[in-house]
Amino acid sequence: MNINDLNLRQKIAQMFITGFEGKIPEDCFNKLLSLGLGGVIFFTQNIESEMQFKKLISDISQKAQIPMFYSIDQEGGRVERTENIYGGKKYLSAKYAYEKGLEYLKNQTKEIALELKNYGINMNFAPVLDVNTNFENPIIGERSFSDKPEKVIEATKTVLKEYEKYGIITVGKHFPGHGASSSDSHKTLPVIDLTVEELKTIHIKPFTEAIKIGCPAIMAAHVSYPALDGTNTPASVSEKIINELLIQELGFNGVIITDDMEMNGIKKYTRLEACIKAINAGVNMFIFRSASPDIITLIDNLEKSVKDNIIPLGKINFSVEKIIKLKKLYKLL
Repeated sequence: MNINDLNLRQKIAQMFITGFEGKIPEDCFNKLLSLGLGGVIFFTQNIESEMQFKKLISDISQKAQIPMFYSIDQEGGRVERTENIYGGKKYLSAKYAYEKGLEYLKNQTKEIALELKNYGINMNFAPVLDVNTNFENPIIGERSFSDKPEKVIEATKTVLKEYEKYGIITVGKHFPGHGASSSDSHKTLPVIDLTVEELKTIHIKPFTEAIKIGCPAIMAAHVSYPALDGTNTPASVSEKIINELLIQELGFNGVIITDDMEMNGIKKYTRLEACIKAINAGVNMFIFRSASPDIITLIDNLEKSVKDNIIPLGKINFSVEKIIKLKKLYKLL
């Protein structure tokens, strides 16, 4: 498959990763599958048992018009979506796994990778590359390997290599770093008021190294960095942060995915405004945790925005080329 096989509506649908409520996909999610949805994200509420989860993924794959990213947040410990299968947490959070040594971290990553592969998952929203410099951080904490960039980099190299070995697409997050925040982007728009030098020498450093060693995808944060952008704009929709910093300065040419677009950190915009700003900034894919008729309307409105020249067609084509390239690289297409 190549980009010329897709119409504009299918191209835009490829830029979406959505979830759904409960154990069985609702009609709206199935409608998105028929439009050419790019990926699905699974949460704890979707997973009951190993057999049920494998069947769910198999059923979805049979309905999908185009092979998809089957994604999950399986960091270990605090963020672990398979609790219902094991009756609780199976793995350690990043901080504690790393503190047990690189061999332990390597073995845990291998176990997670093999488990995900067994279910049919091909994309993990991990590792967390944030440097947790604020010990009162309400959202990162033990999800980060360390409060030191060098240690985050050391752990990241081990984890990326292990996931790559077993064919799991990694998504480094949350660019350009959520570790210094004092608020949670699920609830509000955090503002990280550090200097450019502090951001680059501490928080952006692990992303720079992850890009060098080939991290295939990066997640953009719904967090504001006034020193980088000059405004109160979330990184996920900032052209200065996505295009100028991540793509041009750091040389990242993989897939750029937003954090969940239903989080309050991005609610200062309508869904359509946020998606238009993000696409024009250089973002390639969006996560929406819940499929709804609004998403279908959003795809319709984005299609209209391209036809009205609000979004250049070239931006859509560039994103879809990246998505297809990644799917081919991991033999999904």
